[in-house]
Amino acid sequence: MAGSGVYKDNPFPWKFVMPLYMGSTLNPINSSIIATALVPIALSLHIPVSKATLLITVLYLTCSIAQPTAGRLSKQFGPRRIFLCGIVMVLIGGLLGGVGYNFAMLIIARIFIGIGTSTAYPSAMLMICDRTKKAALQDPPGRVLGWLQVTSAATAAIGIPIGGLLVDKWGWRMTFLVNLPVAVTVLIIAIAWIPRDITLCKVKNVKEIIGDIDMIGIMCFTSTIILLLMFLLFLPEISMKILVILSCLIIVTIRWETTIKRPFIDIKMFLSNLALARTYLRFMLMTLCMYTVLYGITTWLESTRAVSPAYIGLLMLPMSVISALVMEPVSKRNLVKKPLIISSILTIFASWAILLINMQTELYYIMCITFLFGIAMGLMLSANQTALYMQSSENDIGVTAGLFRTFGYVGSIGSSALISTVFTPAVTDSGMREAALLMIIIGFVCLILTVMDRKISR
Repeated sequence: MAGSGVYKDNPFPWKFVMPLYMGSTLNPINSSIIATALVPIALSLHIPVSKATLLITVLYLTCSIAQPTAGRLSKQFGPRRIFLCGIVMVLIGGLLGGVGYNFAMLIIARIFIGIGTSTAYPSAMLMICDRTKKAALQDPPGRVLGWLQVTSAATAAIGIPIGGLLVDKWGWRMTFLVNLPVAVTVLIIAIAWIPRDITLCKVKNVKEIIGDIDMIGIMCFTSTIILLLMFLLFLPEISMKILVILSCLIIVTIRWETTIKRPFIDIKMFLSNLALARTYLRFMLMTLCMYTVLYGITTWLESTRAVSPAYIGLLMLPMSVISALVMEPVSKRNLVKKPLIISSILTIFASWAILLINMQTELYYIMCITFLFGIAMGLMLSANQTALYMQSSENDIGVTAGLFRTFGYVGSIGSSALISTVFTPAVTDSGMREAALLMIIIGFVCLILTVMDRKISR
């Protein structure tokens, strides 16, 4: 319901939201399209498949650091400027990966793509929040927020089958080069249709810039995420050395962030806003489950059933399609609690169904499992995003939105570590079932977190 804001008509015309929606597709398409290319990349570069999965991990590691950083920079220098800089970095990464001749070049390309795609979501949330305020809207713009997720999920839906077709037809390099036409299109329409940022950050020198964006906090956060990744990748073996260093670094980071005026990660805000902290935790755990299914089942099918990448893409399509269809009506109504409860229950049930699969299981049964996970993913994404918007202050929305994605990436990194662990030394049926048991436990944890949480809306 609109008040007497600056925008007398629709505050979110299609020319404004279209670049935001298209920009938000770059991250999921790069997350999903690589799934069917891991085995071909490993064969082409003569490396193990387990090593090729680092292409997934490095993207999520980069994004987990870059997302909140992009939110902070968007607040300081303007969301449009940061958005455009990110698109240019995607172009560089896509080109570098397309011509890369060794694994190191592909890793660097994924880092560029990760940084570039990380700017879209926090800058979009900041622009949407700003327009909501100027339009004096009393409720969150559910439809706009919903379509921000729908376009991402729809892209993830077509990412796997497109990736399979591209790999079958032209080889794995096209999974990088596909970024070029998309990024160029987004860059052109963003320059043309997104209004210019009104003011620049008022700083005088490099020292003020570093202090204003809390460079020390960013470096501490980056180091923490890297060590966390290393700890996860060593599982099931527990590296005590890494654990001790990680614990000390967390203490140092918390101490630093609680003593400066403008922290990168506002620890005090977390302590005073436990509802937001629980939203982050739920999102991280459920994302771990969803990506374990996405990457685990595709790897399992390619390795144990010799299913072609194109066919796997089509097999996984219903998971992302149904998630996209579920998101819009849930987001439009700003629903939170019931969708989260249903999502947890579906995750438990679908994970239990994975316990029954083996090399002889019919593919339609596996498709039904991914269909259920698709519904759970759609409910989880839309409800948690609405909760995030309601629980964040206007000044912090850029950083909190970035951190929201960061927790999702930590969950994705956890799924990569889990898949690597259960599929060592080989991809087997028992490994897939071990992953399913952990997802059942996570489903129950999320269900309890949601039912007992009195701070989230019904």
